Amino acid sequence: MPDPAGSPASSGPLEPLNTAPADEAQRTLLTCCGSSHWARRLTAHRPYPDLDALLAAADEAAYDLTPADLTEALAAEPLEPAVAPDSAYTAAATALRAAHAAYESRFGHAFVICLDATAPSEALDHLLASLRDRLGHDPEEELAVAADELRRAARARLTRLVHNWPGIAVPSQDRTAEPPRAARSDSPYVPV
Repeated sequence: MPDPAGSPASSGPLEPLNTAPADEAQRTLLTCCGSSHWARRLTAHRPYPDLDALLAAADEAAYDLTPADLTEALAAEPLEPAVAPDSAYTAAATALRAAHAAYESRFGHAFVICLDATAPSEALDHLLASLRDRLGHDPEEELAVAADELRRAARARLTRLVHNWPGIAVPSQDRTAEPPRAARSDSPYVPV
């Protein structure tokens, strides 16, 4: 149903994103991907008719990230693992931290992986195997893998955002300052 101004009424799960002020939408989108360019681009292309359109736009924006945009997004990722702390994790915590340090030293950014399609009981094994494999990549190859993991994670985060928008707390932090680097409990994008 059109509104009085003649444009289609915004309703459904994308209404909060489609109707939020631009600065609020950008801050919220930055919780999905830490690239300012990516968040501005998604904000500028609103309104989105459905989740598929939003995810397609997110993919396109992710594929178009410059090296500087990718560096910004990777720097915003948390450094602590978001793997559930259980006895298996506790036993592997030291190895994970050491492997992360080796990875960050080699590649200059946090190790990231999207574990959305991985069963929680298999997440730690998948994480460790991926880390071991990816440490063997050359820097250019690994940057491409990290960029794809970032894109996949942004899709998963956007999907959760759309379904949970009313409960989203939008950070009001200054994006020019060093971003917080804590674990994200809602994230399938797991840095080691």
